[in-house]
Amino acid sequence: MITLEHVYILAGLILAAFAILECLDRSRPRHPGSALFWGLLAGSFLFGSHLSDLLNGILALSLILIGGLGLLAKDAPESRPQSERRRSAERHGNWLFFPALIIPITALLGTLFLKNMTIHGVPLLDAKQITLISLGLGVLVALAFAMPWLRPPVLSPLQEGRRLVDTIGWAAILPQMLAALGAVFALSGVGRAVGTVATAWLPLGQPLFAVIAYCVGMAMFTAIMGNAFAAFPVMTAAIGLPLIVHKFGGDPAIMGAVGMLSGFCGTLATPMAANFNIVPAALLELPDRNGVIKVQIPTAIPLLIVNTALMYVLVFRF
Repeated sequence: MITLEHVYILAGLILAAFAILECLDRSRPRHPGSALFWGLLAGSFLFGSHLSDLLNGILALSLILIGGLGLLAKDAPESRPQSERRRSAERHGNWLFFPALIIPITALLGTLFLKNMTIHGVPLLDAKQITLISLGLGVLVALAFAMPWLRPPVLSPLQEGRRLVDTIGWAAILPQMLAALGAVFALSGVGRAVGTVATAWLPLGQPLFAVIAYCVGMAMFTAIMGNAFAAFPVMTAAIGLPLIVHKFGGDPAIMGAVGMLSGFCGTLATPMAANFNIVPAALLELPDRNGVIKVQIPTAIPLLIVNTALMYVLVFRF
């Protein structure tokens, strides 16, 4: 049976290849910081399930130290000359986007149709992680299609992947770090503490004020933590479950869905959501690092207001 552990192994092997290529690259000054960073991250994916909490913590702190000290390379050489890449783009046109579309298509089809597939009575995929596993399979299917079609050098996918992560830098792992932080907050009782403070200082005796506090709190915590999935357990434990669901009888499914959408309003307005707001600015070489955020804020604010209104109208009606 294919499990999420196999996807972790695949990701770990790719990251290990980035580290090895960094060490072997003679075309530019070596960057031991980059090799160590991607090597440690590869070790986390490959062996994290078998390491103690202490060792995993040391590994995470090491990644933070390397990134914080600015020891990562800023760029990597392209695997093919620019002129050759341009000719290939002109020859294939918009069909170049097709391999990228294979990934979400495979993830969708796998989620819909592979969940109950068995071989000799044994499930083919772990049904609990079917979407993530299908996403990993989509990457392999896209690669298997693109290589014979485009005929790049054998190491081109790894070289281009390395170039991309070198361009993004430490921000590539920020979503995982922030999601882990949200889990730590939830386990340490931050949600209960926030709930205690909120009930003491905010007028949460009415459903409307509880909904406003939850939606605005989701946006604010997401802006601080950079990840709505990290903010969700904190605000749900603080306000969502004890007040909206248990006290006022709100529908938990609607609360969770609209609450996450409210959190995503915070994603639009924070540099902590680096993979959405900082990485695109870096990849497109925008002159203003926060240019993406400045454009999105006028959308984020009215969207938060609409989500709050939807929550109040819907959560207590079903």
